[in-house]
Amino acid sequence: MQIEDATAADAEACAAVYAPYVRDTVITFELDPPTAQDMARRIATAQRAHAWLVARDGDHVVGYAYGGAYHARPAYRWTCEVSIYLEPGRRRSGLGRSLYTELFARLEARGYRTLVAGMTLPNPASEGLHAALGFERIGVSRSIGWKHDAWRDVAWCQRPIGRWDDDPPAEPR
Repeated sequence: MQIEDATAADAEACAAVYAPYVRDTVITFELDPPTAQDMARRIATAQRAHAWLVARDGDHVVGYAYGGAYHARPAYRWTCEVSIYLEPGRRRSGLGRSLYTELFARLEARGYRTLVAGMTLPNPASEGLHAALGFERIGVSRSIGWKHDAWRDVAWCQRPIGRWDDDPPAEPR
């Protein structure tokens, strides 16, 4: 398995990994799968200020993870929201841990200090992965999203990266 920075050339493969989550699950609150062009824009945005990684099995993209802005207000600029998506059948293989470990290192190198993740409940696989990687649950937004004919809860968790005992850089790099 190889983990590397995503490029626009990976957009179609990332869209294919993500589409079943959009169509068939409540894991994401998107209702329509993004196109390859949409995904290319998302990858470019993430790469400018955060990071987007893909995992390859040979030439085949089997998962991806990315960081993005948590909130637009300046005081949150050292906090990232992170997400990860794997091809069906790839869970509990160590791939999620590997992708996230690489992602977190890149985000820390850019000066970020806190990671936040949200997960629609129930989602034992995601809850387990995040807990195993040191995320702490900080709350649940009850009945926050409507998908597949029901109201859905979202659990929020966070973990530190980098140091909290010094002043942060003026801006993440």
